[in-house]
Amino acid sequence: MGIMHIAATTGKSATSFTPILVIVVLFGLFYFLIIRPQRNRQRRSTQMQREVRPGQRVRTTAGIYGTITSVGDTDVEIEIAPGVEIRILRRAVMDILSDDSPEDAAPGPGPDFGDKPADDWDSTDKNP
Repeated sequence: MGIMHIAATTGKSATSFTPILVIVVLFGLFYFLIIRPQRNRQRRSTQMQREVRPGQRVRTTAGIYGTITSVGDTDVEIEIAPGVEIRILRRAVMDILSDDSPEDAAPGPGPDFGDKPADDWDSTDKNP
């Protein structure tokens, strides 16, 4: 009976580590699939925001495209149109655009108002 008692005891202790092992493996997967990539993205974003220089074309988190005209400790000034500058937080710079990227997308053709002269346009007209 002593031998059976030892065999039964080892079987129970081996199964008690299984839930702990599953939790450790799940945490490892969670770390490598979610936490680590997010940290890397945050690190690259912070580094890019520290390296902005005047003359670079950027896109902000609000979707504004412009050229950096001056850089301060926490703020940058961006020219969004000729003679129009805005000051934003440095961390609001989302992306530095490469020189070979196209300029701001030119707006497409406006709505087709047909032969109706501009003086006859009415803001309530659905189909002029």
